[in-house]
Amino acid sequence: MKLNEIKDNEGATKKRMRVGRGIGSGKGKTAGRGVKGQKSRSGVAIKGFEGGQMPLHRRLPKRGFTNIFAKDFNIVSLGRVQEAIDDGLIDAGSVVTVETLKAIGVLRQLKDGVRLLSDGELTTAVSFEIAGASRAAIEAVEKLGGKVTVIGASVEA
Repeated sequence: MKLNEIKDNEGATKKRMRVGRGIGSGKGKTAGRGVKGQKSRSGVAIKGFEGGQMPLHRRLPKRGFTNIFAKDFNIVSLGRVQEAIDDGLIDAGSVVTVETLKAIGVLRQLKDGVRLLSDGELTTAVSFEIAGASRAAIEAVEKLGGKVTVIGASVEA
């Protein structure tokens, strides 16, 4: 198979209906929109409109806020790190940093740092230099003789 030979299965796509092209097409004149009124014309956007009654999205109270200073961390599990070690992508003796994880393809795009979580199981002693880690992850790493150094962020549960 070649890229230029790829095509949809038979019947997977339907040809679009050409409306407003004469009465013989079955969708001529009003083009399936009925007659007159706001909705028969173009440029109509009345999604939240309730006939003049106060719409639901305006009747409900506003709540909460978005913290513009919140950090957005990449999340990496211990199990994913162990997979990379097993595949030979990470040397067990080296220190695992954000750059290491990006270089081996564990992270696609870098955010505000990496946060280590305890999902999965770690069987090798590894040292980490990252922005955050859960208490369970730190305990799991230190139990095997590794070390977690948290840079610039606090350790949270």
